Amino acid sequence: MKLYDAPLSGNCYKIRLMLSLLGEKYEKITVNLAGGTRTDEFRKLNPRGQIPVLEDEELLLWDSQAILIYLARRYGGEQWLPTEAAAMAELMQWMAVAENELLYGLARARAVKLFKRPWNLAQCQEHGRAGLQVMNEHLAGRDWLCFQHPTAADIACYPYVALAPAGEIFLSDYPHVQTWMRQIQMLPGYINMEGITPVKS
Repeated sequence: MKLYDAPLSGNCYKIRLMLSLLGEKYEKITVNLAGGTRTDEFRKLNPRGQIPVLEDEELLLWDSQAILIYLARRYGGEQWLPTEAAAMAELMQWMAVAENELLYGLARARAVKLFKRPWNLAQCQEHGRAGLQVMNEHLAGRDWLCFQHPTAADIACYPYVALAPAGEIFLSDYPHVQTWMRQIQMLPGYINMEGITPVKS
């Protein structure tokens, strides 16, 4: 496998994390965020000009959610991505949170502060905090977003939650989210990324 990756991308990190938790080996190809995704050569891999991109034998995939689903099903099986209809739908609810409140809220707030992106910081922070509140209430009395074990949904949501302080959204108001983060950080095969501070016991 080949992963086209950038170290500071939360979406790339979720794929690195999933691969590590699954114990899968891969070749990492670093792409320069300052223009490397806009070249003609890269657009042959992903016409959207975005990372991550995964090559697995003859398969070429782009979009972090699609790649995560593929890895979970292909290499993780039922634990990481159930096939029963209701269970899959429950998991997909949290994949949607990752692509909405967490992306447009937490990730964009971080991008404003870290990369000087032109979004409205206060609006992003408000959107992100709304998502964190939903997660915090849901995680009261449970270890994982779905079922009794980690799934692709946890890995989809984790990166930009863990990186939220970079967007001046602090996690001390969300104790159940912090407990969930610590559970992820204790998983065998867990790897960290720059900007994520491990949660203390």
